[in-house]
Amino acid sequence: MTRIADMPTAWDERTQLTTFLDYARDTVRAKCEGLSAENARKAILPGSPLMTVSGVVNHLRWVEYHWFRVVFLGEEDQGPWTDEDPDREMRIAVDFPLHQLLDEYAEESARHRELVAAHALDTPAKRTIRDGATVDLRWILLHLTEETARHNGHLDIIRELLDGTTGY
Repeated sequence: MTRIADMPTAWDERTQLTTFLDYARDTVRAKCEGLSAENARKAILPGSPLMTVSGVVNHLRWVEYHWFRVVFLGEEDQGPWTDEDPDREMRIAVDFPLHQLLDEYAEESARHRELVAAHALDTPAKRTIRDGATVDLRWILLHLTEETARHNGHLDIIRELLDGTTGY
């Protein structure tokens, strides 16, 4: 299994925030190592038919896109979801190989690392969120770390049920 680190190289706030988000991202990839194509697409939780490894990876890729590009930068939303199918990114994930989804997630994350490096942590997002609240880049980094870590827990459960693999 790939070794990943959660220890920041410096103790300033930005380095700590970005290190923990990268650690959570790297953990997603580690949890997918050695998984068969068939198992990546398999929904194993009876009450959650969209909860596949592929679905979670694709969801995380598009969640980052939404928070950084749509909310923070104010770009037009080009995500795969629709009003009729708000979870479409999870549904369509099974149509793509896991390695492609992981590569797209890594590419999106690399773009966001550059975006984060170019802005102060207290830079407000261009768009408001629910109830008209405005968040800043710091909040987005914290939220994405929390969301990615939560979905890593889902990947833990799915992976163990699929093939018995545990860890990370």
